Amino acid sequence: MGMQDSTLECRPSLSPSQIADLRLAASQMSGPKRRAFEAEMAAKYCGGNPLLAETLCGWGRQTVALGVAERRTGFMCLGAQSAFSGRKRWEDRHPQAAAALRQLAEAHAQQDPTFRTSFTSTRLTAQAALKALREQGYGEEPLPSPSTMAEVLHRMGFRLRKVVKAKPQKQSKETDALCDHSKKKMPTPWHQAASNA
Repeated sequence: MGMQDSTLECRPSLSPSQIADLRLAASQMSGPKRRAFEAEMAAKYCGGNPLLAETLCGWGRQTVALGVAERRTGFMCLGAQSAFSGRKRWEDRHPQAAAALRQLAEAHAQQDPTFRTSFTSTRLTAQAALKALREQGYGEEPLPSPSTMAEVLHRMGFRLRKVVKAKPQKQSKETDALCDHSKKKMPTPWHQAASNA
């Protein structure tokens, strides 16, 4: 106990604002970067002592000790959670089917007429895409559900929207006036003039 007290007593003089800055900087990082930062600061201000770093900065001493060990050996520790967890996306698990889907969607694609987004509208629905992939020879196993297919198409940059066709202009008083004015200016054809007489 006397050794821990003597270690804690030889703290370097850091102001409370400097300690707050170190805590803030460490809180903005995660994983190996955070451990490397905490180990570097422990070596600089605490003599590499994880207990002193815990007392001074409020960091977990096990994390600081792991960071110090990583710094000493040069090997980075990977957790099983980050290395082996998570389900891969459908397009990563089935790259051939994803390539066929992209070709199919590009055949039905149309650029947004306003050019406001980089997304492409497609008339292809998720159900139609699944049907077309089945017709190309892909079985039920590699194909996802329709809702997942819609998400896959969205991740590929295609929006499942009805393509807006050009709408006819509504007739208003102004357009009627223009039409009447143009009719007055046009001479009557000779065959209409002969039939009227």
